[in-house]
Amino acid sequence: MSFEDIPVDIGVIYEGERVRTKDMFVELGGPKIEKKFELALAREMDAIEDEKVTIIGPDIKDMEEGTYHPFGMLIEVAGKEIEPDLEGVIERRVHEYVNFVEGMMHLNQRYDIWIRLSKKSFAKGFNSLEYLGKVLIRLFKSEMSIIEQIQVTFITDPEEVSNRYDAAITRYDERDARARGLSDADVDTFYGCSLCQSFAPTHVCTITPQRYANCGAISWFDGRAAARVDPKGPLYEIAKGDTIDDFRGEYTGVDQLYVEKSLGKITTVALYSAFEKPHTSCGCFEAIAFVIPEVDGLGIVHRDFKGETVNGLQFSSMADSTAGGRQVPGFHGISIEYMRSTKFLQVDGGWDRIVWMPVAIRKRVEEFMPEELRDKIPTEEDAMTISDLKAYLKEKNHPVVERWTELEDEDEAAALVEAVQDTGYVGVPGEFTAMIGGAGGGLEIIFKNAKIYAEKVIIRRTGKGEKKK
Repeated sequence: MSFEDIPVDIGVIYEGERVRTKDMFVELGGPKIEKKFELALAREMDAIEDEKVTIIGPDIKDMEEGTYHPFGMLIEVAGKEIEPDLEGVIERRVHEYVNFVEGMMHLNQRYDIWIRLSKKSFAKGFNSLEYLGKVLIRLFKSEMSIIEQIQVTFITDPEEVSNRYDAAITRYDERDARARGLSDADVDTFYGCSLCQSFAPTHVCTITPQRYANCGAISWFDGRAAARVDPKGPLYEIAKGDTIDDFRGEYTGVDQLYVEKSLGKITTVALYSAFEKPHTSCGCFEAIAFVIPEVDGLGIVHRDFKGETVNGLQFSSMADSTAGGRQVPGFHGISIEYMRSTKFLQVDGGWDRIVWMPVAIRKRVEEFMPEELRDKIPTEEDAMTISDLKAYLKEKNHPVVERWTELEDEDEAAALVEAVQDTGYVGVPGEFTAMIGGAGGGLEIIFKNAKIYAEKVIIRRTGKGEKKK
């Protein structure tokens, strides 16, 4: 496969490369843009023109340095073995292939896509989406032989992106709905995905009928189709093996796979818990379930939420503590579709443990929430401080209130510390993990077999004008 006509290098060596804001020429999609999408569609052979690349709207060379643009990518494929179940798999491969391009960063999936092109690559001549289309076509055809014909359309015109956005969302919803009719108990095979290991080396997404991939792009049916047509690819079968604990979602086959794929770093996983041996988190998760120890509950925040959440932290700050393929009790990457599952965090209490979420998520999952809880879980319109959150939960008699013990002074502080200990931040004795660093990475320090003693622990929120001590 030749890329001699592409002005930058193409290869797996660039997978995992980050393009920082100061190094960016343009950004396509991303958190500053409301509507963006990446959609793959299965077509009949005579419905597309093989290897055609179309650009609707301004091309890269027409964009100003440092600007942000609405973006849509449509990949249409045809072949005797192509079926609709493969659409999600093809979409997810875009993440891998775009990251093969020197100086190009691709994050997330579906309606959350985020692409940056570096100034260096633009200066080398990568000034057109035509080049990206050629790269995608060649990689897809070489690595997925079932694709006999493929055409790629890029949309940067804001009006056209908006016009096509709803149809893309409808297609995603149709796929998701199909996967809801099957339970984990009905199958003896799950599927694993390692597409994010360039960013999260110890991560494996375990995809079951009732637990979508963290990115929200791969269902159990998608995994089955991908493993069948490309058994040596990044999506593969996981034999469930023996059931260790059905309620917690612990299986010998899943644990064995994690040991192999994480090189022994992760040895056991409970698929349905955010606290106890949780499923690892990549970096492309759609949302985060995050512990709020002051109320012994979990909040939910999605990637597109703007500003601070009820605990004073933004999505990006919590994502740094969640991602990387680690098990971080109390900070758990999830998909929106998983929130529609009857297995949703069932070990932790399921919906009875959820105490805050944005309005945007609530609208998308409301019909799957227990009816008696729908007005008891506040949004950003109801509570944006811990004190307001506590008041709201008490007023509405949220189930989590039953977990509280009303104490004062030192006893109340001790209860708060105990709640924090339950999240895994303090191991007495055991393993304590601390993260040092800002957005985009940092230093992980692991204390093994450590005992931590403290005469007093003070947990204080600092105001925006105060200095942190």
